[in-house]
Amino acid sequence: MKKIITTSGAPAPIGPYSQAVLSGNTLYTSGQIALDPNTGTLVLDDIITETRQVMTNLKAVLEAADMTFENVIKSSIFISNMDDFSQINEVYGSFFDETNAPARETVQVARLPKNVNVEIGMIAVK
Repeated sequence: MKKIITTSGAPAPIGPYSQAVLSGNTLYTSGQIALDPNTGTLVLDDIITETRQVMTNLKAVLEAADMTFENVIKSSIFISNMDDFSQINEVYGSFFDETNAPARETVQVARLPKNVNVEIGMIAVK
């Protein structure tokens, strides 16, 4: 059975999807972009600030499912410019313990929703 996870700490969906779905002990998050959940505006000052907002949004979704980044087993990172990888990786890495970091893929794509520079989705297990 699946349970829809919703929190006001992350942006409301902008389409026909949920912030996350819990199936058994496994949480599947939708990709998060740098939308500020309080204002609904994009946080695109620079790639570091943008990535931090994405990770903050994901943290809120994880917490709504009673999880933390320690529960994350897989991350998918989509970026519009591979030249931003090192800065994105630095921010992303600050949310994890390197010895217990999840599996991950990072893919450069032609375009992301609302023309953002980074989108991240995760799978976590209790």
